[in-house]
Amino acid sequence: MYLFKPELEAVNIGFIALTDCAPLVIASYLGFDQKYGIKINLNKEASWAAVRDKLISGDLHASHALYSMIYGVELGIGGQQKEMSVLMTLNQNGQGITLSNQLKTLGIINGTELSQFVKQHSSKLTFAQTFPTGTHAMWLYYWLASHGINPLQDIKTTVVPPPQMVSNISVGNVAGYCAGEPWNARAVYDNVGFTVATSQDIWADHPEKVLGVTAEFAACYPDTCRAMIMATLESCRYLDVMVNRSAVTTLLSGKDYVNAPEQVIHDRFVGQYDNGNGSQWQDANAIKFFDEGKVNFPYLSDAMWFLTQFKRWGLLNVAPDYLAISRKVNRIDLYQDAANAMDISIPESPMRASKLIDGTVWNGSNPDAYANQFDIHA
Repeated sequence: MYLFKPELEAVNIGFIALTDCAPLVIASYLGFDQKYGIKINLNKEASWAAVRDKLISGDLHASHALYSMIYGVELGIGGQQKEMSVLMTLNQNGQGITLSNQLKTLGIINGTELSQFVKQHSSKLTFAQTFPTGTHAMWLYYWLASHGINPLQDIKTTVVPPPQMVSNISVGNVAGYCAGEPWNARAVYDNVGFTVATSQDIWADHPEKVLGVTAEFAACYPDTCRAMIMATLESCRYLDVMVNRSAVTTLLSGKDYVNAPEQVIHDRFVGQYDNGNGSQWQDANAIKFFDEGKVNFPYLSDAMWFLTQFKRWGLLNVAPDYLAISRKVNRIDLYQDAANAMDISIPESPMRASKLIDGTVWNGSNPDAYANQFDIHA
């Protein structure tokens, strides 16, 4: 007996070869999907552009998706506009910024030294991110700006799919990149780059990937959405038991999923970091999938932050109605139904406060003032 009877028996869900696709892989592999009355058919995609296009066309019912990419599609930034929905957050933390070993040989091992180099040389370095309105573009821009580098003027940027980052830095196409794991760890493993910052250095417990669908799909198949949320919540709870992650590493390393050596996935998956530049540590803010549901709740303030960055970097020319758009896209109602059915607690407020790397505090209270406060902007 299902708490919700899904309208669809099977759902096609996309993913990119990243460690944080794990909730969907595990939901399918361990049968959490069938527990809630659906069958997840996983579709490995080559790029975030492919994910976007297949969500819009309906070839995918849902996908592992960059949080801010969903909002870019909702607003029609840089491509076809389509009304979208965020069902839940899949993870927090677990991304990184990698610089090339060529920069290290020049003595550039941190943001301050990179800034000095950029200001002293007329030829611009090229950095890669994974999608123009994606989270990695926003982390890269924010980190560069926190060190006095204008990402729109002082450097060049290009888009590279996550699994292709290491090959691009190894042949010198890019001087650095921002991507999800395990592709930062892989650069260290291959001795072609080092981690200059983790995304949790920029914003501890930041939102990252979401389970995204079109608004049309959410409206037509609400109980299917609830079933997907419940199956994925079960998976996220499983993944937050750290002892389970070693076994999951073996699964993820296979060609059907991430297709990378187990060690490359495993260490940062369990918080064991080696930055490739002489530092090793156990990261207290390594990738999180559940944290008693606090990871998964689709906070309005999380969505609004990405909109402030769209405004900051000129992706939006005028201020949007931050709160109204976030309330429309983030389907807190569907998430709450699923979480309540599983006795997973709901935060008291859809807003949360965080301090970022540059000392600014974000709490969603005055988004346009926040977006306009930065010295470095479009």
